[in-house]
Amino acid sequence: MTIGSRLSRAGLAGFGAIALSFASGGAVLAQDVAGTWLRDSGASRVRFAKCGEAMCGTLAWLKDTSGPAKVGQRIFYDMKPSGDGKWTGSAFNPEDGKTYAGTMTLAGDKLTTAGCVLGGLICRSVVWNRAN
Repeated sequence: MTIGSRLSRAGLAGFGAIALSFASGGAVLAQDVAGTWLRDSGASRVRFAKCGEAMCGTLAWLKDTSGPAKVGQRIFYDMKPSGDGKWTGSAFNPEDGKTYAGTMTLAGDKLTTAGCVLGGLICRSVVWNRAN
């Protein structure tokens, strides 16, 4: 065996490992937000799961069930990846019955969601902590 053939094999093996990590990394990034998240106030939990090619969030639990929000209600729609740990789509606010431009940003076990109007000029954000 020559040195060149060892380098070629090592190079191919390294390239394969890198390609595999990118391929699996994309799938992992897309799934990172999946699961149940507890609102920082402790008032609700939302469960994120794939819905077609996007992610959607549904209310899984409410501390106070007497308000306009209902368990099983979808509050995040069509959230599609828009960068590393970021998604954009729509957010429904059960309190006013309106749908807003929505964003999500994932940083470790913290998820920040925001609903915005006026092209993102005015936003209201909520922090969620991974519950599972």
